[in-house]
Amino acid sequence: MIAAMDILITKAERSKLKELDLNDLPFGKYFSDHMLEADFQNGKWQNIEIKPYQPLLLSPSLAALHYGQAIFEGIKAYKDPKGNAYIFRPYDNFHRFNISAERMKMPSVPEDLFIEGMRQLIALDKDWIPTKQDHSLYIRPFMFSSDEIIGVRPSDTYKFLIILSPTGPYYGAPMRIYVEEKYVRAAPGGVGFAKAAGNYGGAMLASAEAKKKGYDQVLWMDAIEHKYVQEIGTMNVFFIIGNSAITPNLDQGTILEGVTRSSSMVLLKEMGFKIEERPLSIEEIMEAYKSGTLREVFGTGTAATISMIRELRYKDYVMKFEVEKWKTAPLLKEWLADIREGRREDKYGWMWKI
Repeated sequence: MIAAMDILITKAERSKLKELDLNDLPFGKYFSDHMLEADFQNGKWQNIEIKPYQPLLLSPSLAALHYGQAIFEGIKAYKDPKGNAYIFRPYDNFHRFNISAERMKMPSVPEDLFIEGMRQLIALDKDWIPTKQDHSLYIRPFMFSSDEIIGVRPSDTYKFLIILSPTGPYYGAPMRIYVEEKYVRAAPGGVGFAKAAGNYGGAMLASAEAKKKGYDQVLWMDAIEHKYVQEIGTMNVFFIIGNSAITPNLDQGTILEGVTRSSSMVLLKEMGFKIEERPLSIEEIMEAYKSGTLREVFGTGTAATISMIRELRYKDYVMKFEVEKWKTAPLLKEWLADIREGRREDKYGWMWKI
């Protein structure tokens, strides 16, 4: 195991925190004083260090730039009313990180490096955790291949880093979503279930075209029939139809198994909803809208938390929702926030104290 003495810590000479207002933060623009860096060489992780946040020196022949072996995670840390720092479900993200690593033919990151390294890094930059409601410290672990050679094969060397970003809400208002028909995010047998960097790069054109039409994001459809909904660009998606909370199932390996998705299902069940993980067609959604049984639509994600959807467009058919009258999504968002920020008992063991 990696004890505190095993990670070399070099502290920044001065903190950038004094120059930043933690009450007015865009998502992912500012970064804390320190970062964690480690190298995979000769079959083992080494050179583990926490040091001042700084640029990386990379070769033009860096394998990750040419062949896309790169994965990441998104995690958040919060403070309770007493000022104690907690991370929300870090072990879930740790396990998913290594699932992504396996799919991308990358080495696994040991628990002590991922979890203990994260703990020590956040302990050092604890003051960067905002205390304003709906704000948090976003944690970005990531890994990429670092061989300096051109050739299509798994790299022999890798670099693992963790950086921290104090942040506000990802989406500040209810969203307008365009159902994507032309482009495909993932297909069975592909890497849709992995948090691979290329999944997001490949989605940007469709998102940009949706934004030109006045929409915030796309709702992806299945790759084979373009019939069944998958996930939104940065979120899993839920539909409240009648007394059921329905979200697409993960069986085909085309959808990311979201940590906020999992948490939401637990809380929605406690609210009395029947939880259904199953294929859900756009036709069924439209019929539910027409019959008045489609009550709410919202996205779930670490960055996005709970994001209400006020409009959903499929072809020329537009479904509009009066989000100000909703009860489920706002309650779910409040419930999760209260657990994360220490105002409500964490009976699920989700909050991990620093």
